[in-house]
Amino acid sequence: MTDENKYSAWIGNKEVTEALVTSYQADALTATLNREEPPFKEGDPIPPGWHLFYIREVVKLADTASDGHPKRGNFLPPIDLPRRMWAGTKATFHRSIHVGEKIRKVSTIEAVTPKVGKTGNLVFLSLRHEINGESGLAVTELQDVVYREEAKQGSVAPMPPSPPAKAVWSRDINPSPVLLFRFSALTMNSHRIHYDYKYVTEVEKYPGLLVHGPLTLTLLMDLFRSEKPRASLKTFSVRAQSPLYDSHNFKVQGCPGDDDKTAQLWAINHEGKLAMSASAEY
Repeated sequence: MTDENKYSAWIGNKEVTEALVTSYQADALTATLNREEPPFKEGDPIPPGWHLFYIREVVKLADTASDGHPKRGNFLPPIDLPRRMWAGTKATFHRSIHVGEKIRKVSTIEAVTPKVGKTGNLVFLSLRHEINGESGLAVTELQDVVYREEAKQGSVAPMPPSPPAKAVWSRDINPSPVLLFRFSALTMNSHRIHYDYKYVTEVEKYPGLLVHGPLTLTLLMDLFRSEKPRASLKTFSVRAQSPLYDSHNFKVQGCPGDDDKTAQLWAINHEGKLAMSASAEY
């Protein structure tokens, strides 16, 4: 059986998650982002992208693997590569989601693609998420996840590219263990690479705690929201370029497009190299 056929039975697999949008969760995220805003109340729209903090993987402890992720072989295919990383997302926002609203996410596996890269064997998992509220479709997300081999001794990661433009907006981020823990808690993400230093350095061989890809995404969207408070966001696309660790501060930056309908955003590491790139349409 070829690698492609190995996972073909998982294509089309679906998972449904439901949640109630509460003000408590939105207020907790506001505090984590250090925003000075009044508490959310019933009927208030939540910012684009914040549905992530309601639609979470609620998995019994017994169904959790040694890395802290849900065990593979239920919704997700049993990919036999140990390192799982979020690679990118494209979100389309059809309408606002409001506090007090019940939402429902249908996740579908669209593709499972084995590849061989410079660092060894890879498997790319493509997911489609449709988030519906009480008035219909609110958000569509196309998400990519990559599974990788264990790090080889002496291997050197390729040098990340430079930022795509000159920054007009910029914010310094301190990825403290407290911030990483709070984000993990807000998203029910128990992946140990974000909070367990002994595990992440000794088992997965990273140099420090990893900053969640969705955390960097959230910070980029928050920068856009701060700089364009009246903009109605239509799409937001992000692509991970290189990892960020708790050992150094990093920056989220951006600039408006020439047409006042688009913007570029990015995150750079302490050496000024690209960690994540993003584009917004509004």
